[in-house]
Amino acid sequence: MADIFDTYVMAGAWDEMFERPGVPRGQYQALFAALQPLGARELRTRADQLARMFTDRGVTFDYAGVERPFPLDLIPRVIDAAEWDLVTRGVRQRIRALEAFLDDAYGARQVFHDGVVPWRLLHSSPHYHRVAHGWRPPNGVRVHVGGTDLIRDEQGVLHVLEDNVRTPSGVSYVLENRLAMTRTLPTLFSEQFVRPVEEYPARLLAALRGAAPPGVADPTVVLLTPGVYNAAYFEHALLARLMGIELVEGRDLVCENNRLYMITTYGRRLVHVVYRRVDDDFLDPLHFRGDSVLGCPGLVNAARAGNVTIANGVGNGIADDKLVYTYVPDLIAYYLGETPLLPNVETYRLDEPDVLDHVLAEADQLVLKPVDGAGGKGIVIGPVATPEELAAVREAVREDPRGWIAQQPVLLSTSPTLVGERPAPRHIDLRPFAVNDGDDVWLLPGGLTRVALPEGELVVNSSRGGGSKDTWVLGEACAPAASAAMAAPSAAQWSPSRTAAWEGEQQ
Repeated sequence: MADIFDTYVMAGAWDEMFERPGVPRGQYQALFAALQPLGARELRTRADQLARMFTDRGVTFDYAGVERPFPLDLIPRVIDAAEWDLVTRGVRQRIRALEAFLDDAYGARQVFHDGVVPWRLLHSSPHYHRVAHGWRPPNGVRVHVGGTDLIRDEQGVLHVLEDNVRTPSGVSYVLENRLAMTRTLPTLFSEQFVRPVEEYPARLLAALRGAAPPGVADPTVVLLTPGVYNAAYFEHALLARLMGIELVEGRDLVCENNRLYMITTYGRRLVHVVYRRVDDDFLDPLHFRGDSVLGCPGLVNAARAGNVTIANGVGNGIADDKLVYTYVPDLIAYYLGETPLLPNVETYRLDEPDVLDHVLAEADQLVLKPVDGAGGKGIVIGPVATPEELAAVREAVREDPRGWIAQQPVLLSTSPTLVGERPAPRHIDLRPFAVNDGDDVWLLPGGLTRVALPEGELVVNSSRGGGSKDTWVLGEACAPAASAAMAAPSAAQWSPSRTAAWEGEQQ
């Protein structure tokens, strides 16, 4: 029988699956052995079945005006227990440091007085909101959910590409990917223990309930969505269903006497925690955009009065500003007294004159990113950019240096990905999701691996035609083998039917 990997040619980047041609890394050996008997045609058939399953379940996205099933590659990404321990400790460290920074930035501002971070960064950030100054959440948590984007360089070292602590999206794909894989290729799970992912909704709900105002024994939690036309509505509906909470829009809420109520068919019901998937600018027309109908007038006042908690916190965007990203190693040392476990990608701050001149001269050798960009929008990869693109980005950077950062190019690691009937190397990244309940920062085992499906593409977002992989975190060798029943909840629990898209929210 022909090996499905016999035509696989490793790219110049670090290959996640293979040490050298035909020799899989240790964590991939069982998967490699399980995939070989399937054959290329069988894999293609299973991939088509999976695409139909995603279409039936509404796991689709709008690409170039066409509604398509969100691409899920059949070859999982595998992370061993030791490396996942590093990821867990590294992401937890960053979340703790960013929490401390947000508490400081909206409180004593000691980090600025001590010169660790310049004052100009605070005053020039479009996501710093004065209304949040002096406002501390009931249990002190502002980052209830975080998404930290990781990449692996050519030497196999993991780096943090950016932090997302506003409304990070994509966890629905983690849950749906695992469900689809256990139904489409259940035999792949038979030889090893793959840590399950269905614990996420319970963990998130516990963190949200724990963030309720003091003295509330049985808090009412709601998920605030912009509505059915938001590209991430699928995720909102899925999470609300799995947590057993109400999915609401701004029109379903009303504030009175600094208290928030949900309007139901049985009358008003007091709300204690709002897991918002609406950006700050649209959250409360009394404090932000006056023309917004997505939020609820008075919500911010009710939260400031301590009668309701908003998760994630208002003003969190200052912490995932890509310019603040360059200071996170300093924040870890300043607040925690620790050395960063996960390094940043080498990054240049363009609001420093000498650095700006250097970057403008070397733009064709660097990656230029808008500090407030999302979904891969606005990124210019110098080595592959056209002269016209380089001229345009130089002009944009010259006009607004604060609005850009520059990074050294990193050739993202590759993973075998089914292209047609055969695997081929494609670049990937990883977004682990962290849930913070105030006592501990818990990571969903695996997170979302995004895949740049076009050959040679380095931007993994779905807006560039990207897809995803099921991400396996291996447990200890003595653990029992995972089964489809262990890895997925029942269909009755898990049956969303709306459209999803990765770039539908800010993050």
